[in-house]
Amino acid sequence: MKRALRDPVRLIPLLFAGLICIGTIVLMLPWSTAGGEPAPFLTALFTATSAVAVTGLVTVDTGVYWSTFGQVAIMAMFQIGGFGIMAAASLLGMIAGRGFGLRDRMATQVEREGLKLASTGSVLKLILVITLTVELLLTAVLAVRFATAWDMQPFQALWQGLFHAVSAFNNAGFSTFSDSVMGFQNDALVLVPIALAVVVSALGFPVMEDWREHGGDWRHWTLHSKMTLAGTLILLVSGFVATLAMEWSNPATLGPMPVGTKLLNAAFHSVMPRTAGFNSLDMGAYREETLVVNYVLMFVGGGSAGTAGGIKITTFMVLIAIVLAEVLRRRDAGMFGRRFGHALERQALTVASIALLLVLSATMFITAVTRLPLHDVLFETVSAFATVGLSTGITAQLPPSALVVLIILMFVGRVGTITAATALALGGSDRPYRYPEENPIVG
Repeated sequence: MKRALRDPVRLIPLLFAGLICIGTIVLMLPWSTAGGEPAPFLTALFTATSAVAVTGLVTVDTGVYWSTFGQVAIMAMFQIGGFGIMAAASLLGMIAGRGFGLRDRMATQVEREGLKLASTGSVLKLILVITLTVELLLTAVLAVRFATAWDMQPFQALWQGLFHAVSAFNNAGFSTFSDSVMGFQNDALVLVPIALAVVVSALGFPVMEDWREHGGDWRHWTLHSKMTLAGTLILLVSGFVATLAMEWSNPATLGPMPVGTKLLNAAFHSVMPRTAGFNSLDMGAYREETLVVNYVLMFVGGGSAGTAGGIKITTFMVLIAIVLAEVLRRRDAGMFGRRFGHALERQALTVASIALLLVLSATMFITAVTRLPLHDVLFETVSAFATVGLSTGITAQLPPSALVVLIILMFVGRVGTITAATALALGGSDRPYRYPEENPIVG
């Protein structure tokens, strides 16, 4: 235990596991449920894990099953989980970039140039200020809209605004509405602010730090920030175009909507698979080709050292650069006038390979024990691992063994991406010798 407390790679999973245990106990209290009965252990554990891991998958209706006390506890969990994740990722990035005999950056691509001048206190202060500012601003916007356009009482509008603001900024995807935000699919003043908060938080702290230091001067931004913003723009536009094209005539989703509402909801759903979890359209009614696009968006996720999950945009961009370098027969892979180190390339390949292995293994297991359609199960497992929270509607139908698998995926997907990347940066040492080179046939 003493060794674990000294080692951030071991400490962070312990802290998150401890928070999940506390959350589970709180949700099992009689006054946490609307009915006054203690929640079953697995229901409480699944909900606590989903909240702490800022995922948003649920087996019960959050607004109906849980009491106000229970909802406040859930909100506290994803607030602490979100802030803790940002703080942990950023602080580990600082550690990985400020000595301790480290050779490489974290596999999450937090560049040491972007963090080396910041102290621990200033990092946490920046994260706290950004978190509170965005959440309070979004709370005000949503509360006013709920009260004026949706006839909610002032206190109810304030509570709903606060809950959804905190959920959005932390990419948690929890909603107290039974249909998420499907009831607001015609309301741009609800969907757009939520989407903007999700995008901001999904960029990650290093990008925020670059913006604070250099403003819009692109030339002085770190490679990490340039890759994150470029990748974010590409994925948002691709998701928007794909959703609009594939669901345009679907009578169960965009089909009956006027053009303006179609554009609004397609744009909203290009943001949500980036680990947010809100849905204004029925995910279970999506065409299979649209679900495939969402697999990719969820698996990639958002920016490093933020609240987003997935393998992260920079990992994905590194993989793309490696492929392009091989196809174009270039000596080095890189972007924006910079080349990547070979250790970084191996880290990206390792993170992506482990993630793919976990998702496929979980998919095979759940498919075997449930016999549910493969595309629904795969969507669920990718959503759990990438801590997205979107679902085609099968979560509540899953047996206990499948729910346990999803719990593991949510925990590993959230905590594992940080600790695994840091372990790769912190661990390992060069052997004092190298084997003779010999290349097998590939392809």
